[in-house]
Amino acid sequence: MPTPPPADVIAPHDTSHDEIETRAEFDRHLVAGSLAGLTVQGLRLDLDPVPDLTATEVAGTLFVGCRFAGREVGADLVRRGANVVPPFSGLPYPTQPAHLYTPTDLAEGFARGGFAGMYDTRVYAHFRAHGGALPDVKEALGQRLHDHGVDNALADATRTWLSTHGPQSVVGVMGGHAVPRGSVPYRMAAVLGWELARADRLVVTGGGPGVMEAANLGAFLAAWPARELDTAIDLLAVSPDFTDHDRYTAAALAVRDRYAATVPQQRGPGLDWARSGGLAIPTWLYGHEPANLFAGRIAKYFSNAIREDTILRLARGGIVFAPGRAGTVQEVFQAATKTYYGTDGASGAYVFLDRAYWTRELPIESLLRPLFAGSPAGDLSASIHLTDDVHEAVRVLTATA
Repeated sequence: MPTPPPADVIAPHDTSHDEIETRAEFDRHLVAGSLAGLTVQGLRLDLDPVPDLTATEVAGTLFVGCRFAGREVGADLVRRGANVVPPFSGLPYPTQPAHLYTPTDLAEGFARGGFAGMYDTRVYAHFRAHGGALPDVKEALGQRLHDHGVDNALADATRTWLSTHGPQSVVGVMGGHAVPRGSVPYRMAAVLGWELARADRLVVTGGGPGVMEAANLGAFLAAWPARELDTAIDLLAVSPDFTDHDRYTAAALAVRDRYAATVPQQRGPGLDWARSGGLAIPTWLYGHEPANLFAGRIAKYFSNAIREDTILRLARGGIVFAPGRAGTVQEVFQAATKTYYGTDGASGAYVFLDRAYWTRELPIESLLRPLFAGSPAGDLSASIHLTDDVHEAVRVLTATA
């Protein structure tokens, strides 16, 4: 029987003091005269003012994904003891992103070229053209570097929230990607996200359409009254089907423009994104689906396996499972494995929306309860909740965190 890995293997490690991710940080170290032992990530050091590194200590420094004014600069750094991993040429994405994506980043180019012209779609087209899930060597290395950068940026982005609210304040929302905008399940998921965000929960989804978009939409409008959430859903419902990519994306951007410029002031330094959309963690493996543009920050990966595990690792405050098919069922039992063995520590509630669906159509409860009852950590079956009421789901998820 597997046992949980040692605590130090899965515990997040704060390496931010060794990493330089902004030009301002870089310039402070440059004035001090040393970058020794540090990691410099994804900086444009070829732009004015171009730094003079000739007198700076660089022994053991790692420059990854940085651009220099010329090849000789990088060569000189290597001669003086630095390690330089330059950005790969020919890639439409950064090999070492220093920050998570925003909806604006993913939608860049839509105004000029529609869905086909936006950054998110261009990257997906490149991904498909270079082997998809089985890329060639250069592409594989570029993707791995990119996904590591996202890992690192995600840790940085969530650090303030977790230190303020604790891991039990992060709630995952899973469910069907094909749920149409304006439908009853879509509205329920939006209300769920709205109430969770208002209760100081960080809403985390898989970043797709359907239930996932609805939950992030609710969190995006958490500072607005409920009637505005209804209005936003009505505006989106004119383009209900995500396969109509251009109209679907245009409707999302119109709603964002309507509300983003006048979002009421949120509480807490550095947490505006968390309280204005929460977090989405999608993957380019499903790049044929339009981007969810309502999350505050987007940790988009190439690797779906990393993405799936990351969502479930973060969601220590419980997970809501709205009706879904094979992908959602997979997520139920992937999460259950972590909970059963305590892989990532204590888990929150498992809330299944739509009692009839989860007991008759897909009778997951009958499998999950006896499994959790036999957990090495003791009987965990009481963590399973089935309900048809979004408000009850929120009460369960906010009772103890």
